[in-house]
Amino acid sequence: MRAVVQRVKRGKVTVDGQVVSEIGPGLVALVGIRQGDGERVCRYLAEKLVNLRIFEDEKGKFNYSVKDVGGEILVVSNFTVYGDTRKGRRPSFTEAAPPEAAREVFERFLDILKEQEVSVKSGIFQATMEVEIINDGPVTVIVES
Repeated sequence: MRAVVQRVKRGKVTVDGQVVSEIGPGLVALVGIRQGDGERVCRYLAEKLVNLRIFEDEKGKFNYSVKDVGGEILVVSNFTVYGDTRKGRRPSFTEAAPPEAAREVFERFLDILKEQEVSVKSGIFQATMEVEIINDGPVTVIVES
């Protein structure tokens, strides 16, 4: 699994003109599932997201996690996170898991993340989504398992 994680002031997912998820301060994670990902990888990434210290303390140092600051997490499935652009001009997505396998892993990941005592919302798997992100900082990191 790979996640592009942004610290945000707010985030929102819209599908067909309807808001399906919205958060205030917290994290937006664009998550890609790789072929072969499973339970162990889901647990690792969930623990990492919840405890990733990218929120500033009173001295401006990254010492707080989303859990520490009472923030929310908006998770958006995004197979293009596994786009390989090293050859040619069109990304290759051969590392990304096929949709049905990815859906199962993504849903399990959400379940595990929700066990972490933090508010979790998500987009709709395989939908064409408009993702609105108001990045805070900007702070953007890539987390991989």
